[in-house]
Amino acid sequence: MRVAPDVFLFRDTCNVYVLVSGRQAILVDFGDGAVLDRLADYGVDEVTDVLVTHHHRDQVQGLARARAAGIRVWVPPVERDLIAGVDEHWRTRSLDNDYDVRQDRFSLLRQVPVTGTAAEYRTATYGHAEVYTLPLPGHTPGSVGYLVEVGGRRLAFVGDLIHGEGRVWSLAATQWAYTGFHENQGKEGVAATVLSCMQLLDHRPDLLLPSHGEPVTDPPAAVARLRSRLQELLDMNRRTPWDPERMLTHPWAEVTPHLLRNTTSMANSYALLSDHGTALLLDFGYDLTTGLPGGQDRASRRPLLASIAALRRDHGIDRVEVALPTHYHDDHVAGFNLLREVHSTEVWAPAHITPVLTLPERWDLPCLWYDPIPVDRALPLDAPVRWREYEIGVHDLPGHTLYAAAYSFTADGRRVIATGDQQTTEWEEGLAPEVLNYQYRNRFRVDDFTRSAELYRRLRPELMISGHWAPLAVTDAYLDMLLAKGEQLARLHRELLPADVDFGAEGFGARIAPYRSAVAPGGKARFEVEVRNPFARRERAEVRMALPEGWHADPPLARVDLAPHGEAVVEFVLRVPAGTPPAERLRVAADLTVGRLRFGQQAEALVNVR
Repeated sequence: MRVAPDVFLFRDTCNVYVLVSGRQAILVDFGDGAVLDRLADYGVDEVTDVLVTHHHRDQVQGLARARAAGIRVWVPPVERDLIAGVDEHWRTRSLDNDYDVRQDRFSLLRQVPVTGTAAEYRTATYGHAEVYTLPLPGHTPGSVGYLVEVGGRRLAFVGDLIHGEGRVWSLAATQWAYTGFHENQGKEGVAATVLSCMQLLDHRPDLLLPSHGEPVTDPPAAVARLRSRLQELLDMNRRTPWDPERMLTHPWAEVTPHLLRNTTSMANSYALLSDHGTALLLDFGYDLTTGLPGGQDRASRRPLLASIAALRRDHGIDRVEVALPTHYHDDHVAGFNLLREVHSTEVWAPAHITPVLTLPERWDLPCLWYDPIPVDRALPLDAPVRWREYEIGVHDLPGHTLYAAAYSFTADGRRVIATGDQQTTEWEEGLAPEVLNYQYRNRFRVDDFTRSAELYRRLRPELMISGHWAPLAVTDAYLDMLLAKGEQLARLHRELLPADVDFGAEGFGARIAPYRSAVAPGGKARFEVEVRNPFARRERAEVRMALPEGWHADPPLARVDLAPHGEAVVEFVLRVPAGTPPAERLRVAADLTVGRLRFGQQAEALVNVR
């Protein structure tokens, strides 16, 4: 079936689109691969590239055949692991007591290597075609669409975002999380489908080419019909109708004229606007979120950049120059690499957060992003940094996590402090209690919230902006309450934990870095073990490494003298026998003795032999 000049539809397990130029072609989706047996029908000798819209088996089940033929394969960025790494996905996917209802198991049975990922929000050349890749979450969280100009018409290859004249191929696929009591829970993909369709129409396609069903010749009419039905489905569980237009056209709410809050992101991000027409972002995680899918794999956590267009359109911002993280957690930094790739945004980070962003595998911490986030400028603590007309104070803010910072600045005459997730900001005197947001695995220390309250009192902010709550006008009563609660929290920890053995709130006497590493058979791996003296007296610590059979540590035993409650780092080199077979996540541990008391294997690390 010819759908446009030199563009054909081949029906297989899904619609496979053949874009022809001379004796060569590129394909959108691949199905079972039968199209390779029919190339002569299109006057084609060679397929150079396959562009995949999403990971489902009906789109890609024959993909190994494409690779065997030497065809380049390009896949959606967040779904690469569901194609090229799907063996590991099948090995680790939870099956017992499973509440993850995504259709991520509708994936390849065996993984197939890919050439690369399709760069989102950009135009790139694949084979003979110039192709713009547009994120289209809905049918899957990671779906993309491809826009191509052919014969003066704009064709949109949309995967399973839409089916025919105003339907979807599967509603079950749009359920990304187990249904709960949040208004959108269980309908995350439904809401995402609406937003994706609206953004697709902004690109003014003349023809929609879906993975199943017939080409859509009147895109606005088809989207209007689909939207009305999906809106009704969404509103069944809502107190008030859902407003997708607001999310797309007005994502930023004014805090002050030069300070905006993104109301569509999962964790708040803020834009500080310069009169030079540029912006600095405080955090940027999951933009335009309709709810996170179940699971924690890469395919369940997708960054988007939808709100950046509104900064340009409504606020005269030519460029997002800088992004600053309040802390390293994924919901605050997930979009940083995409900002860099698409908008050339620089990442500035406090010096103590920088190593966590740039070397995530080194750290035993929750909520780490999957990839290293390069940092262009490491900022010293307690020294202001200049950006455009603003002087921004950079302050250590341990509590929610040891690797967090507060930023102080003046915007439109108001003294502002950005505190990330340190505490909620929904306090009303005599009514709502403030929650001190500590998580032990984030590395919380007993006096952290006392110190942060003292920091706030020194800085005297008028306005506090935070990670998940509305901005708060700061009063003396609020600052007094934070100090009192910080002191109460510290007192309770001291009264509840052992008085004679003090490993702090975390409760461990050692940590190993790197936490995750890889070593070749016959190779060496270097580790640092940070140890703590839990006693109020000077003591000697002894550390031995617990290793897989046949491995050796140099030295076999490390000794270090520690001041009262002091800390130190000892180093080991592990030697892996030459005949060690490949293995994943082999465990090593640090066995700690301080003084006369043996605490045992206090810390572990994971080693891949490859």
